[in-house]
Amino acid sequence: MTKGRVEGFAAYGVKLIELLGLSSSAVGVRLLSGEERPAGSQALERHRYCQALMRARRGQSVTLDSDGIACPAAAAAFGFRPLPEGLQSGKGLVGFGIVSDPAVGRRMFEVMPRLAPGQVQRLQLFPLERAECAPDVVVVEDEVEKLMWISLAYLHATGGERVPSSTAVLQATCVDSTIVPYLEGHLNLSYGCYGCRDATDLGAGEAVLGFPAAMLPSIVGHLEYLAEKAMPTSRSKRAWAALVGKESA
Repeated sequence: MTKGRVEGFAAYGVKLIELLGLSSSAVGVRLLSGEERPAGSQALERHRYCQALMRARRGQSVTLDSDGIACPAAAAAFGFRPLPEGLQSGKGLVGFGIVSDPAVGRRMFEVMPRLAPGQVQRLQLFPLERAECAPDVVVVEDEVEKLMWISLAYLHATGGERVPSSTAVLQATCVDSTIVPYLEGHLNLSYGCYGCRDATDLGAGEAVLGFPAAMLPSIVGHLEYLAEKAMPTSRSKRAWAALVGKESA
């Protein structure tokens, strides 16, 4: 990756914040398969992936590996270690009060998109506007309205095809927003999940999406177009104000 292209990723990170009014940074995620240990990136211990993502969206560059990741479900999804029997059987989700039938929990994990064991050795997460290397995936957590514009820009970049979405309302940041875009090569939107809403500062009105970093130029380019007319018009709520005025007249 050339220096100019890396600087481009940082510029796109700035643009996303400016165009959408993001409350925190978009996050660049690298899935590292070798022994690379990124300089200047803090190695986290006893952190869930969603917590590492939270630190990155709040300005830190961090890495997470099989020893540091605390969530057993995320560890299995990234191929770091096997899924514990309690989760694999579905009984763990019953214990958490998420499902009442262990068969449902078992099925949720059976069809979970995941990386092969040993496919990656560590994860690097960083604020996109401070990118010093090219990410594989970009993850954005914010208010749903802001994610809507990213999805619309993505739809335009893919020629008008409807945007697919896959979730088990479980593992929203690790599987839905990182692994699915990485493996399947498309944007994926998630509502959030039990774990990330409990373990991070994700707000009740916020959600999360991820997309392949290669889509950034097209997405940012159309967001600039949307910001000229569609975005300010929609946010002005003039049509709603006219309805309210008519009803009160």
